[in-house]
Amino acid sequence: MTAETESSNVSDSNQEAEPAQLLANETNRNLPVRKKTSCCTGLKVFLAALSFSYLSKTLSGTIMKSSITQIERRFGLTSSTVGFIDGSFEMGNLLVIAFVSYFGAKLHRPKVIAVGCFTMAVGSFLTAMPHFFMEYYKYETSHTGSSANLTSSINPCSLHQDVNETFLQVSRSGCEKEPSSYMWIYILLGNMLRGIGETPITPLGISYLDDFAKEENVPVYVASLHTIGMLGPMFGFLLGSLCARLYVDIGFVDLGSITITPQDSRWVGAWWLGFLIGGVISFLAAIPFCFLPKSLKKTKVNNDQTSYGLLENIGSTEKKLTAAKTKPRKWSVILKDFYTSLKKVLSNRMYFTFMCCSLLQINSFIGFLTYKPKYMEQQYGQSTAKSNFLIGLTSLPPIGLGIFLGGLLMKKYKMGIIGATKFAFSMSFVAYLLTLLHFFVGCENHVVAGMTVSYQGKPIPYHENDIFSECNSDCKCSSNVWDPVCGDNGITYVSACLAGCTASVGQGKNTVFHNCSCIEASSSWTGNNSATLGQCPKSEDCSMKFIYYTVIQVISGFCYALGGTPAYMIMFRCVQPELKSLAVGLYTLIMRMLAGIPAPVYFGALIDKTCLKWGSTSCGHQGACRLYDSNAYRYVYLGLSAVLRGPSYLIAVLFYILIKKDFKNKDCRPIENGGREDAPVNKEDNCKIKERLPGSTDAENESCI
Repeated sequence: MTAETESSNVSDSNQEAEPAQLLANETNRNLPVRKKTSCCTGLKVFLAALSFSYLSKTLSGTIMKSSITQIERRFGLTSSTVGFIDGSFEMGNLLVIAFVSYFGAKLHRPKVIAVGCFTMAVGSFLTAMPHFFMEYYKYETSHTGSSANLTSSINPCSLHQDVNETFLQVSRSGCEKEPSSYMWIYILLGNMLRGIGETPITPLGISYLDDFAKEENVPVYVASLHTIGMLGPMFGFLLGSLCARLYVDIGFVDLGSITITPQDSRWVGAWWLGFLIGGVISFLAAIPFCFLPKSLKKTKVNNDQTSYGLLENIGSTEKKLTAAKTKPRKWSVILKDFYTSLKKVLSNRMYFTFMCCSLLQINSFIGFLTYKPKYMEQQYGQSTAKSNFLIGLTSLPPIGLGIFLGGLLMKKYKMGIIGATKFAFSMSFVAYLLTLLHFFVGCENHVVAGMTVSYQGKPIPYHENDIFSECNSDCKCSSNVWDPVCGDNGITYVSACLAGCTASVGQGKNTVFHNCSCIEASSSWTGNNSATLGQCPKSEDCSMKFIYYTVIQVISGFCYALGGTPAYMIMFRCVQPELKSLAVGLYTLIMRMLAGIPAPVYFGALIDKTCLKWGSTSCGHQGACRLYDSNAYRYVYLGLSAVLRGPSYLIAVLFYILIKKDFKNKDCRPIENGGREDAPVNKEDNCKIKERLPGSTDAENESCI
């Protein structure tokens, strides 16, 4: 009996000693001892891999944006149709983003991201596939069924009707043999598949960083990701510029027989090449994630650690042991939990208001970016290659710099949610005011006889044009063909036939047309009556306005990007910590569905309304637009963007009021989203303790200000 009592006392004393021993071990383990750490920790490797995946996804997305005009011309599509193709990327996101954001956080996140990168690569390869199954590109020309031979024996002014009938028969035979009318569907499917693959990168990648990085370093990491991500668009537009300079069928046709230049609205570059390169890069981006662990050790603050930090470590250990013993939950429980979490996020007033404001902003931004290269082409007479080059070289680097500096400023001044809100929306509003200056630096229309001016060189009203005149009445010219020539009088004519030219000298791009009766009929011209292939260039005054446009774009883009990182972090601070992944995924879902898909379509539909001259396919159907009304294009393109962004700042004011109401005067009370339940004994001491707690949220720290 005595032995049993003694043994029980010993066991009880051992059990009582275990917590003390555990606490002593934890204390020794957490002493501020210098440890030799590796330069390649798991977090750093993940950050590097995630940065490269950001680069690959933004590169592939920008290649699509830079190829929009090329695809439109190659497949003879309208701007609204090509906008729908561009929006298919967002459709792919919609299919999986809600489930990836919620369930992906419970799976092996790095491997889910790896699968996404592999899927992006497959989508890029599928997008480029139609090029290898289509016939060679045949552009419009008023000379022969083939554009290869232009000799001095050709008389552009066809005096006999049977010549036009021959051209019509050649066109119809080409139409019957053309099997590629709907090959653009493969581009749509490939873009959609790329959207599915891109889905897990942002929500799972950011939440992974936020879970295992120091809280004060997360804004810098996010800013670094977005800055490196901005290199993707920069390289993407530069790559798009290079591909646009190369003829679409390079290596398969004699380039000497091509009579058009990259400045011509019929020119199609090697759009498919960029997608092949983007697919390879996406494939390489997937490889590192295959070797990363499911979770990392949480980085903790070593300065002035108290018993709160030790108790938190013990608590987390107990939670892990408890979680290991729990049985897997049923799907019904998981779905119920998903519904509850979704309801919590959507019932958050600050999050909902922020999402409404962002929705208007992103609608404006996506529509503006999608058709920006085309705007530069039509407004300032730039080629597709030069437009992409200038966007990549001048517009995107300031944006990347602004995003990175925004993250640094947020860390340096330790911005809370109120400070971040004021800074983000003030910078956005300054950028908005600067973009309004674009209305004053536009160029006038191309001077095209019968379209924007009369054959005497006088301006004519919008949509009241007639390409036929007395000077070309003797010629049997086609009204559907767009094969422009530039007269010595500075006026562009729809074709050499409509210019009344009766002779030509030279071959290919060097062809010169002579004896042009419409040039001779021009009221203010007394020089030569000859014309060269291609449209006439814009005036020198337009070149100066293009410089002003570029400067405004650089400054406004930098200001807008400066508030980008604080605005992005606001979303994390509005919701409970465990709902951050779902909040990011839901935000992305709404932006894709209500901005990414419709914005390119309705922007493109309105831009189509400003078209003055449509091209024609080999079947005689309407093709891509060849000439726009520059003034109408400017007011539609810039005006729609301004109208969308304007009301968003009224919503921003409401958001700021909600933020101040919920966060400023809390007096250190527990807050609704992520607050602690224990009531403080001493308010001042409690604030100081919370500032030192590694696990306290930014919202709690803000409530102590």
